[in-house]
Amino acid sequence: MKKILDIYDELGWKQAKGYPRGTRIKTLRDEGNAKTILLKLPKGFHIDPHSHVTTEQHFVIEGEYESDGKIYQSGTYQLIHAGVDHGPFKSKNGAVILVVWDP
Repeated sequence: MKKILDIYDELGWKQAKGYPRGTRIKTLRDEGNAKTILLKLPKGFHIDPHSHVTTEQHFVIEGEYESDGKIYQSGTYQLIHAGVDHGPFKSKNGAVILVVWDP
């Protein structure tokens, strides 16, 4: 089945559970351990270091965030392998991140 979504519209955004207040999430794909989301980080975003059981990919769509002392600006990509601690993550002015988790 083919699924088409507009990543820029305001439909489907929800408060992101388990993230700091003001963080919003839009789920694009949810197939068990395989998931693709858009994550809107609010100004002043901060989350502590953590790891995942799946590989995680970040594509910065808008804005920027800082992780492990590096700045990831719009247009950058980060690959984080399963089980690897990453973070903390901070965003002074907010960002929109496409996040992909794959087993």
